[in-house]
Amino acid sequence: MDFTYDDEQQALRESVRGLLATAYADHDARRRTVADDPGFDEKMWSRLAEMGILGLPFSEADGGVGAGPVEIGIVCQEIGRVLAPEPYLASVVHAGGLVAACGTPEQKADMLGRLSAGEIVLAAADTSPGGRWSSANDGVRASLDGDAWTLTGVADPVVAGARADLLVATAALPDGGTGLFLVSPDDVQRTGYATADLTRAATVTFDGSAATPLGTPGRDLSASIAIISDLTRIMGANQALGVMQAQVRATTAYLTSRKQFGVTLNTFQALTFRAADMYVSLEMAQSMVDWATMTIAGGDPAVVADAADRVGLTVGRSGRHIGQEAIQLHGGIAMTAEYAVGVGTAHLEVLEQWLGNRSHHLSRLAARVGEHETVDAV
Repeated sequence: MDFTYDDEQQALRESVRGLLATAYADHDARRRTVADDPGFDEKMWSRLAEMGILGLPFSEADGGVGAGPVEIGIVCQEIGRVLAPEPYLASVVHAGGLVAACGTPEQKADMLGRLSAGEIVLAAADTSPGGRWSSANDGVRASLDGDAWTLTGVADPVVAGARADLLVATAALPDGGTGLFLVSPDDVQRTGYATADLTRAATVTFDGSAATPLGTPGRDLSASIAIISDLTRIMGANQALGVMQAQVRATTAYLTSRKQFGVTLNTFQALTFRAADMYVSLEMAQSMVDWATMTIAGGDPAVVADAADRVGLTVGRSGRHIGQEAIQLHGGIAMTAEYAVGVGTAHLEVLEQWLGNRSHHLSRLAARVGEHETVDAV
């Protein structure tokens, strides 16, 4: 299996890297950006749109580019590399993915076209408090009165929910199953807050909020929601990979420049071995992320779900190891908000808590063990 990028993919990586470097090559610039609401740079969001980055996942008929999963993964890696706070994963990959998968042609052309142009920010309100990464948001229930749909309940966390121009909400349907609805922020109560890495999320309260069904009214969309959630997990793993790559590079540079007792830290064999172990963890994560990303093209939901859990488990383990070692090997400086290493580790934790932690992925993999054929011992 060939994991190398072709010329167009490499050009995309260089273009995105160059654009993000103009704003976030200096970590202090990122700190200034997240200090105030909405927690990201609106001008950068527009520039991503001008480059066609926001429209990468969507078809040309819907105003997008029609790129594949590898290209989207490249963007997510570059975002993770500089800890860019723009809600690409939440708004484009997740919420936009739900619209692309379940919306009517008219809904897709309207919302995805505006999202691709950078005119709006979408947010997926699909997690109930304590829901533990379930595709069914039992915290929000839909009601039908004549032809009018309303939603009642609470969704939390909703990543980029305080800034979103439109909410894509999941809700339990009256006759069973889970539906998707479009809700105006004016019809809900939103309480925004900063997460551990200083990006933004929100608690969204629906109280008889007017809602428009996404796609066919009353249809159970549980399967489609689960697929998009798994795709988001794989792209989240790409973003986490970018963070880990930056942490390993920063740690290596620190060990080869910081002096103690008159010599650089890489002179001490024990520290060099620990850095080598970080590199091994990074390579394990890299291989799993590349493989999982390439499984998306096959289109088999069962294969994608399995890949999402496998890469989630591997990246969770590698991220915890690399993050902890990067902090330890940097000493006290890594514990400060002024340094990217500690913030990167916080971002890895935020991704885990949003998309599913190691225990979650391991339990899902264990539940599917019975689906595999048994092998008799010889």
